[in-house]
Amino acid sequence: MKLLIFAFFGGAHLLSLCSGKAIYKNGISKRTFQEMKEEIASYGDVAKAIINLAVYGKAQNRSYERLALLVDTVGPRLSGSKNLEKAIQIMYQNLQQDGLENVHLEPVRIPHWERGEESAVMLEPRIHKIAILGLGSSIGTPPEGITAEVLVVTSFDELQRRASEARGKIVVYNQPYINYSRTVQYRTQGAVEAAKVGAVASLIRSVASLSIYSPHTGIQEYQDGVPKIPTACITVEDAEMMSRMASRGIKIVIQLKMGAKTYPDTDSFNTVAEITGSKYPEQVVLVSGHLDSWDVGQGAMDDGGGAFISWEALSLIKDLGLRPKRTLRLVLWTAEEQGGVGAFQYYQLHKVNISNYSLVMESDTGTFLPTGLQFTGSEKARAIMEEVMSLLQPLNITQVLSHGEGTDINFWIQAGVPEYLLRCAGTG
Repeated sequence: MKLLIFAFFGGAHLLSLCSGKAIYKNGISKRTFQEMKEEIASYGDVAKAIINLAVYGKAQNRSYERLALLVDTVGPRLSGSKNLEKAIQIMYQNLQQDGLENVHLEPVRIPHWERGEESAVMLEPRIHKIAILGLGSSIGTPPEGITAEVLVVTSFDELQRRASEARGKIVVYNQPYINYSRTVQYRTQGAVEAAKVGAVASLIRSVASLSIYSPHTGIQEYQDGVPKIPTACITVEDAEMMSRMASRGIKIVIQLKMGAKTYPDTDSFNTVAEITGSKYPEQVVLVSGHLDSWDVGQGAMDDGGGAFISWEALSLIKDLGLRPKRTLRLVLWTAEEQGGVGAFQYYQLHKVNISNYSLVMESDTGTFLPTGLQFTGSEKARAIMEEVMSLLQPLNITQVLSHGEGTDINFWIQAGVPEYLLRCAGTG
């Protein structure tokens, strides 16, 4: 996985030639595409050196070993938690010890939510303990819980059609999985839509293509002017079971207890390190992943892997004694899971220098087999990136796909900066 990152070194001094305000600096815009193509090709030996170091040399498995050490010793890193702040301090020390430059912490304010004890039990038509995971920022239930009949729906449209049945009930969404980006709206908006029709709580089928009786947590969003109701995810299996029961006209009653609490925002940091550019140090190529995670796992996949391969990108460059013309900046975001909170504050702080950002990149779709890079930018920028990616031919990973995006970098795409998202097999 870490191998793909080299494209951001080999192309870092080239990518700003084709989009954004940087194209007009130092007469660069006068260069022809053929001249840029030839210069990219001249970095073939550099690309091979990075590949060899990562695959066969001393850096083999390094990012995995670094990640395993952090997640094994720190564990979950929920926004506002002591574990997250411990991880940030560890990474600050690690980046310094790695010999990277301008290692520093940038203060941000982030949410602090804790799930507390939670449970759900089906009381009718039989006793059945339901596995749940409360959704981020959900309110809790009263101490005695909420006991109510269930209304099962498969879509927001069905909920609207049956709005008269929803008042005083627990809405269970058994929405079919289409893909993550389309289906996740039931997790983020499910509580609001249920509350609008008078429901007392909502339970959402986990946003997953398959399940081994495993509920998934994630963020949900309340809406001003709409009552806040408790909300949690349930397993695919339980959602399907209740859907079958409801289709037979069987009454379902659930007792839901959630001890979730939201505390005042707290202090935290984005973690930053660099390799300073040799010719245009004020111009930036940014690689990133987020360090925070949810509280019910180690956060190795989401997004420890993305954070650590982004670190590895700089380590590979440093180990080979290479120095890009533009500054290569690593940012480990905080509070991404709460909606890109740390990244938004970084953008607000740095957008005054937006013309100096040549490219921003995030890895946050899982550390599976790399298949290419997702890209958002001009066609000229795409053409340049395709040439850069051709340097990965020895790995047979050369695709430049469409629709590069990411929670932490979408602020930049809206401002016109080219964006890339590492794309891997096995992701939605």
